Amino acid sequence: MKIDILTLFPEMFQGVFTESILKRAQENEKVEINLHNFRTFSKDPHQKVDDTPYGGGAGMVLMAQPIFDCVESLRTKESKVILLTPSGKPYQQRMAYSLSKEKHLILICGHYEGFDERIRTLADLEISIGDYVLTGGEIPAMVLVDSVVRLLPDVIQEESHLADSFNDANLLDYPTYTKPRNFRGMEVPEILLSGDHQKIEAYRLQESIKKTEALRPDLLEKRD
Repeated sequence: MKIDILTLFPEMFQGVFTESILKRAQENEKVEINLHNFRTFSKDPHQKVDDTPYGGGAGMVLMAQPIFDCVESLRTKESKVILLTPSGKPYQQRMAYSLSKEKHLILICGHYEGFDERIRTLADLEISIGDYVLTGGEIPAMVLVDSVVRLLPDVIQEESHLADSFNDANLLDYPTYTKPRNFRGMEVPEILLSGDHQKIEAYRLQESIKKTEALRPDLLEKRD
């Protein structure tokens, strides 16, 4: 997979993309991630990328020209262009799975007060990571890349992401434990030490339902 990210602040991504699983995925050539400062595409003598909004209002708005030119320099028939915006479709795990099947993603990070409405015509999909507003699309882009790359073949064990929360019909993941068996009086449930895998699976399903009921009852309503 190839991922191109349009941003005014490429340095923001360095720590996230140069550590842990994302770093290994790039080193093992499972994904190619490129950062593009679309300021370099500005035709303004001072590389200006924003201006005041028509009709008045607070803040500055990203101009169409630099972003159009940057996307058009990258886009192919295999590209899927994603605009990261609070008004986009709420991001969910099933979307991450769908995007992990794509060959080329182009992510547009907004900033400042917003972007020229005509930029929307570039996008195949608009995504929001939640009902709140951030200073820009960089952090949502990091979230999307992390959630998608871990689903690529051979990046992590398939069993690990198949057991994730939200995969099993809107249930949260079951509780897990490791050594020691007793930590400050808190014991590992005896069933997990039994070796009876059928009973363990039944127990885990029961615990997933209990956990979801306590923390995210809205998911159980969707399950029904």
